[in-house]
Amino acid sequence: DLFFQQLTPAQRASIRVITGDGARWIDECAFRWCPMAERILDGFHIVSWATDALDKVRTAAWREARKAGTARKGAKDPIKGARWALLKNENDLTAGQKAQLECVANTNETLWEAYKLKERLRMILKQTADEAAPLLRQWAADAFLSGIPGFVPLGEKIARRHFDILATIRSGLSNARLEAINNKIKTTIKIGYGYRNLDNLISLVMLKCGGLNLTLPGRQ
Repeated sequence: DLFFQQLTPAQRASIRVITGDGARWIDECAFRWCPMAERILDGFHIVSWATDALDKVRTAAWREARKAGTARKGAKDPIKGARWALLKNENDLTAGQKAQLECVANTNETLWEAYKLKERLRMILKQTADEAAPLLRQWAADAFLSGIPGFVPLGEKIARRHFDILATIRSGLSNARLEAINNKIKTTIKIGYGYRNLDNLISLVMLKCGGLNLTLPGRQ
């Protein structure tokens, strides 16, 4: 609300599409201020629903292994140590991470199935809307019928937001640039270990993210 209040009526009327995660409060706020704008989901957040569910499956599998006495210490454990390999995009895996996933495939069927569901959803979002429509329906059904905790409700959620996800694919829009800037700002705050006032923080954020090209004395 505070953001939209800063805009003029003409600026608000010029907004045609609003992207974000699936939070209902965003839908309500967007409709209140920009009733004519199309509300779509962000592809990164759609995949993050699956990665969050996948990590919960991994955590549960590791706890079961600890109870059974089959878990190893630290990162040497095949399930605990595979966390980043499971969350990473398949095309970006290192040789070591591929070996970790192979170990998961051979030792924990449920976790492996959850990983394949995550990767399938990610690849569906790369298809055209017409190609994605039947694949998305099948994915939602498979996730619901998998019986995997976290993926059963996710299957229902994907089915419920089916047309919103297709609208996202058609638009080709995302929050990627904004998310990158947000991460830069978070890193800037951590580096500063606190600031005397908000103006100092804003100045440093503008210096790092504002596209300023400053020439310092004695530097080329």
